[in-house]
Amino acid sequence: MSQNNKTNSKRHYEVTYKDLPLHCPTPDMSVWNSHPRVYLPIEETGKAKCPYCGAEYTLIGWDPDHSAH
Repeated sequence: MSQNNKTNSKRHYEVTYKDLPLHCPTPDMSVWNSHPRVYLPIEETGKAKCPYCGAEYTLIGWDPDHSAH
């Protein structure tokens, strides 16, 4: 993730293959005011939405064939 989000106030995040496996809250987020960690299956569609907070994630450079990763 490109920027720290210590307040967990963003609603959309762009992540890379380097950030996988993806979970919310991410390591860049503050944990003192967060929900339990949940892993998000973003690899299949290139997008995921957290069931707890509604944050949406987009996988940059998503490869539907997964051949490059």
